[in-house]
Amino acid sequence: MRIHIDLDQCDGQGLCEAVDSELFRLDDDGYAARSDVDAPEAVRATVEDAVARCPMGAIRLLED
Repeated sequence: MRIHIDLDQCDGQGLCEAVDSELFRLDDDGYAARSDVDAPEAVRATVEDAVARCPMGAIRLLED
């Protein structure tokens, strides 16, 4: 599965990084540092949590 983050929608609240700092990394300004991340199926619940917590709806879970 793939995590897609719309960098234009990210407003730097950092809730995704608080859920998992390995999957969701922020740049020096506090915004998502990368737009696409491959993630193993084992972390699906974590990714779904981050998707639900993002107040801007910037994170999407994409199936391979």
